[in-house]
Amino acid sequence: MANRLYSQPGDRIETTDPVTVNRYRGFTRANHWVTAASLIVLLLSGMALFHPSLFFLTGIFGGGQTTRWLHPFVGILLFFSFLILFLQLWRLNLPKPEDTTWVSHIGEVVKGEEEKLPELGKYNAGQKFIFWAMSALIVVLIVSGVMIWEQYFPDLVSIPVRRWAVLVHSLAAVAIILVFILHVYAAFWTRGTLRAMTRGTVTGGWAWKHHRKWLRELAGRDRRGPAE
Repeated sequence: MANRLYSQPGDRIETTDPVTVNRYRGFTRANHWVTAASLIVLLLSGMALFHPSLFFLTGIFGGGQTTRWLHPFVGILLFFSFLILFLQLWRLNLPKPEDTTWVSHIGEVVKGEEEKLPELGKYNAGQKFIFWAMSALIVVLIVSGVMIWEQYFPDLVSIPVRRWAVLVHSLAAVAIILVFILHVYAAFWTRGTLRAMTRGTVTGGWAWKHHRKWLRELAGRDRRGPAE
């Protein structure tokens, strides 16, 4: 029978061969993919509404009127989907002393020599940056988006304020697209990372190389019994 270790309900190490470590529960993975799909829809529909040369993208959604209706409602979906994700993960993304060392030795990370760095918990500094950048930008996008949503909030702000809100919304959209691209690139660049959000597990070797402190915490919890 496989031995199990827990870091949160659903996280475990199985001592079968090969060793696998449960990194994300099914609910968390579904939550993540809803957020990702919402971002992609918002990216395409937002670009379609941003400039006439990109208006052809409205064809993906059935035309201009449908795109104009769909974009803000998917924005609301993104906000609440990410909020659920945020409530699950924010504590694990708080800064730690080892994050500073990780950033200062980013060269070793790029070369795959992470054994020279301090042991890390569940997330490294790069992952934490993406998490907090997404958190801040999504708040900016939802606030500015409501301010320019004339169909339901025509008198919420004055016209000059609405124009500034459009500019802020556009800049935040560009920023979140860049952060999203960085997140996707890092997931493919670090081999074995993507399976955490598809299968929910990572290999024991991956966990030992990239997040050894987290792996030790799992082992410690197993000795004390399953975590609550």
